[in-house]
Amino acid sequence: MNVEIERKYRVTDTSYRQGSTRCTYYKQGYISVAPSGTVRIRIAGDQAFITIKGTTTGCSRQEFEYPVPVTDATQMLDSLCLPGIIEKKRYLYPYAGHTWEIDEFMGDNDGLIVAEVELQSESESVELPPFIGREVTGDSRYYNSCLARKPYKTWDEEK
Repeated sequence: MNVEIERKYRVTDTSYRQGSTRCTYYKQGYISVAPSGTVRIRIAGDQAFITIKGTTTGCSRQEFEYPVPVTDATQMLDSLCLPGIIEKKRYLYPYAGHTWEIDEFMGDNDGLIVAEVELQSESESVELPPFIGREVTGDSRYYNSCLARKPYKTWDEEK
């Protein structure tokens, strides 16, 4: 079984850009968003994937990801996905034995920057880089599938 274990945090500044090893443009949409899981189409640079994710328990969930041709992914984004396409730049930042993924959102989610780190177990400790703010693991507002339906710019509370 494929299990994704990750923790997610708000980012306080853009200092991660200097230490990043890669920056890739992402465009993604959702074919299905249900309590039992999501089906996502993603174009990441010159590659594309279809991903199926189960429900989140703690900071873990089942995840299955398969490559698809970029032309097929483009067509699926244009014709099969629910309203609300996510666009972002993802930076990879190595720090203390982990590779952090920092997402700078664009469009309706502009201004939101979130960092994720994948772990081997839920109990694994992780050293936080200096730009990490409060943890938002488990806060569904920060799920990309939720950001597609309720973008950051529409949030009423203090951001």
